[in-house]
Amino acid sequence: MSVDEDTGASGEARFVEELADKDDFSQWYQDTVRKAEMAEDSPVRGCMIIRPYGYAIWENAQRGIDDRIKATGHENAYFPLFIPGSFLQREAEHVEGFAPEVAWVTRAGSEELAEPLVVRPTSETIIGHAYARWVQSYRDLPLLINQWANVVRWEKRTRLFLRTSEFLWQEGHTVHRTEDDAERETLLILHQVYQDFVERELAMPVIPGLKSDSERFAGALRTYTLEAMMGDGKALQAGTSHNLGQNFARAFDIKFQDADGQVKIAWTTSWGMSTRIIGALVMVHGDASGLRLPPRVAPTQAIIVPIWRKEAEREAVAAVVAEVEATLRAAGVRVKADWREERPGFKYSHWELRGVPLRIEIGPRDAQKGEVVLVPRTDRTAKESVAVGELGSRVPALLDEIQRALYDQAVAFRASRTYRASSFDELAERMADREHLGFVEAWWCGDAACEAEVKTRTQATIRCLPLDQPGGSGACVRCGKPAAKWAVFGKAY
Repeated sequence: MSVDEDTGASGEARFVEELADKDDFSQWYQDTVRKAEMAEDSPVRGCMIIRPYGYAIWENAQRGIDDRIKATGHENAYFPLFIPGSFLQREAEHVEGFAPEVAWVTRAGSEELAEPLVVRPTSETIIGHAYARWVQSYRDLPLLINQWANVVRWEKRTRLFLRTSEFLWQEGHTVHRTEDDAERETLLILHQVYQDFVERELAMPVIPGLKSDSERFAGALRTYTLEAMMGDGKALQAGTSHNLGQNFARAFDIKFQDADGQVKIAWTTSWGMSTRIIGALVMVHGDASGLRLPPRVAPTQAIIVPIWRKEAEREAVAAVVAEVEATLRAAGVRVKADWREERPGFKYSHWELRGVPLRIEIGPRDAQKGEVVLVPRTDRTAKESVAVGELGSRVPALLDEIQRALYDQAVAFRASRTYRASSFDELAERMADREHLGFVEAWWCGDAACEAEVKTRTQATIRCLPLDQPGGSGACVRCGKPAAKWAVFGKAY
């Protein structure tokens, strides 16, 4: 292969030096999101502009989520952005939980509104109002609806993708005949939609679990969560599924006549996953050079870098590039060629920063031999030469290998940062170790006072009570009393 070796290093340094060291994780994250042209701040505090590259990742994620939602029998609909202020007052716990983040509209043009409007922080209330009309009989159940929308929660401390005043998401809202039906729905979404998507498409391992009462969604009976570990050892809630019990049904009079002729109160659920998973993707897989995108959601799965010095070489390389592009597109690979008048090293760094899973180098000697060089983003030392005729099978297989490698590396990192504590001192020591921060597993007695004390003294919260409990019992990590709940503690975004 003919490569301009003396420019590769300088081109790479030109990009890499623009990112903060990963030890400064917060700055590294912000640099990566901006330099990779995923998103940037808008003129409105706390809001973000999602740039085309970041939105392309979100679109691929959307498809993965939406396909799973529809495969489980749900339909998409859309409900208004503006909600009558009085609706929020009808579910007391709900309004208390969201009050600090609610944005209000009190004027339209020059007129004061007769009733202030809430800019949607979530849609349980306005959807509940509609469901009260749509549900009359047990034959109308289950009612399974999802919507893709934006929501507004006026956050005080914001960070691109992770916590913004406006963000994009999907929110599912369903109505059921019995509590058991609602519980099955809640867990179906948690596992078959969310966990399957996050682990298979985003290559991000998660812990499915139950939130403690203090951490559950405002107004819910039970909240289930997927907790993921980021590259600095902190936790991020990747998705939640809520069994709302009958709280919202009572508030909005969602009733039905059952088969026995009795009028009964329905059971409802809600569940959501947002653009914060894009931030999680950056923090779980990124490295010192920028993004490392799982192939299944990468906008470009393979980037071709043509290499030439003379015009005659360019023509020979171009013929092979065209053949490679056609072959890979026919194999279902999202591929593009970078023909910019830049040095190879510059292009390598450019696409490494953007996390493209696979680089394909084609120089004059490669073209002459009918070969290309494949360089996976997960291990740039693992170069391999492959005949053009074999690319239709080799590249999809290699992309699968990259997908698995990212997942396996994330699992290994989480395992290396997961500890057990039998005393509060052990727990506090782990949470104070910023260099080796991670999850701490320990017994908890279930007392909210113990949970609050841990949070006050360590800034750690119970991320979840894993659904896969070890069984048995032990001593509470805070008070030492008998405990039967195995909890995962961590500091979180």
